[in-house]
Amino acid sequence: MDTVVIDDVASTSFETELDRRGLSDPLGTTDVALNQYRLAPGQRLSTGLHAHADQEEVFVVVDGELTFETEDNDVVVRNGEAIRFAPGEFQSGKNASDAEVVVFAIGAPRETTDVRVPKECPKCGHEDMRVVAGGEGDNLRCPECDCLLENPPPRAEW
Repeated sequence: MDTVVIDDVASTSFETELDRRGLSDPLGTTDVALNQYRLAPGQRLSTGLHAHADQEEVFVVVDGELTFETEDNDVVVRNGEAIRFAPGEFQSGKNASDAEVVVFAIGAPRETTDVRVPKECPKCGHEDMRVVAGGEGDNLRCPECDCLLENPPPRAEW
C-alpha cells in the first residue's frame, strides 16, 4: 500500500499554467492514471476537444463545477458528481464558473498513446485524426490512410 499527501506533490502541466498534480508515480500505479487539477475560472483541462481511443476517463468533481464540452452538448458536473468518457468519446473540460474547481481525473489503462481530435482527414475524409507530438507543435496523422497533416491549426481550433 502507498499513500501520498497531494499538496506535497509538485504541480506540473504539459500545455498550460494549470495546477496539475500527477499522483500515479507517487502512488506507484501501473494500470491507472490519476491526476488532481485545480482550475481557476476560465481555465481548461486541455486546450481543445479530444478523445483517447485507447483509454477511458472518469472525472470526479470534489469542489465547484466543471463544464465538459462534447460533440453533442455541454454537460455540467458539480461537486460530488462524476462523469465517464468511454474510449473514443470527444470531450474537453473547462471551468465556466466564477469559482475555483477541484477535480480528479482517472484514466485506464494508465498510458494513452492514441489521442484523437475531431478533424476530418483532407485526403480520405476519415472523421478524426491522431495527434502526433513533435518539435515545435503537434502534427496530425490519419489513422485510416496515414496522411500526415503538418503544422495544423492551433489546438484551440481543433
